[in-house]
Amino acid sequence: MISRIIRLSVHNKPVTGLLLLLFIAAGLYSFSRLSVDALPDVTNNQVQVITNCPSLATQEVEQFVTAPLEIEFKSLQGLTELRSISRSGLSVITIVFKDNMPVTTVRQWVAEKLKAAEEKIPRDYGAPDMVPPTTGLGEIFQYVLVTKKGFEGKYNAMDLRTMEDWIVKRQLLGTAGVVDVSSFGGKLRQYEVSVRPDRLAAGGPRRTAWGRSSSEPPGRSQGRFLSSRPGHEHRTARS
Repeated sequence: MISRIIRLSVHNKPVTGLLLLLFIAAGLYSFSRLSVDALPDVTNNQVQVITNCPSLATQEVEQFVTAPLEIEFKSLQGLTELRSISRSGLSVITIVFKDNMPVTTVRQWVAEKLKAAEEKIPRDYGAPDMVPPTTGLGEIFQYVLVTKKGFEGKYNAMDLRTMEDWIVKRQLLGTAGVVDVSSFGGKLRQYEVSVRPDRLAAGGPRRTAWGRSSSEPPGRSQGRFLSSRPGHEHRTARS
């Protein structure tokens, strides 16, 4: 077979030269469109859904959170693999699709399924959320936020973490191509409510009402009035 190919190539030089030129042109075209990467990302086409439910045990997480989500995700188009991990207070579901399916399209499908699955999950058991479309190889930059020389005593670790979460991180998320910024370290700012029973009894609200309000997650609401005594003292409060 090889001898025959060599014989035909020698006796048909114009055809051989033309085919050689075509192969060279095809190679140059492919090389010009080749994406060069020193560390290619071999992660498959996947979407992760994470649900934080700190008050649930492992069995409850699997029963009330992971199972309803998996039932909804099984009907997704182009699904090749569905796996999950249920831990105490945490549910992680990985949905793998075919490689030729656009990432934006599959994430939209998953978001639609999440809306339907949220109705089957008890309200206080956590809200599922999709992880940003990044992998370990997508980390491109690391930085440290420190105080300038001479201002070491002005800003502590809590102040630096607050600046990171509310200023630096938000500025970086506005940069083109940046999907997510992961922050760690420092001290998270917390708010503690200390109730004085004598003042609480004089003001009127019951302790159970204050305990229920302080245990609810913080949020934003419109301004309202707090009245210690009708017709006397009014204070505007906004959370």
